[in-house]
Amino acid sequence: MVSIHNAAELDELLQNWTDSPRRTKQAFLTLKDHLFRRTDLTLDFNARPGVTFSLRSKHDNQQNRPLFAMVDIIDDDPSDRWLSVCFYGEMISDPDEMGDFVPEGLLGEDAHCFDIEEWDEEQLQYVLDRLDEAYAHAATI
Repeated sequence: MVSIHNAAELDELLQNWTDSPRRTKQAFLTLKDHLFRRTDLTLDFNARPGVTFSLRSKHDNQQNRPLFAMVDIIDDDPSDRWLSVCFYGEMISDPDEMGDFVPEGLLGEDAHCFDIEEWDEEQLQYVLDRLDEAYAHAATI
């Protein structure tokens, strides 16, 4: 079962977020719902209006890190938000090289990040596959 810290803040954001024509809210909901279907998972929602809203995912078996994936809603323009989904570099593969390698990009460690600026089913499925990969990896560390 999934538990979530700061669920009321997440609900408030979702209720007040009017999606743009690029459908990034819909993309975020797809990622969030995918995570909610997992077991043994804790989500932490961290709101920093005007900067980011972060949904941080941690497998209950994880010992060494506070998360395995972070889904950020970039809030520099609330009328046209976009998403950045980041993973620790060694926790996922990126066979199609769709992500960006970001040195020290995730809590001071090397990361792979995927920017989602609009609804794109192929890109979204690719990121969902990375979420599954990171989730499975996190269960063993």
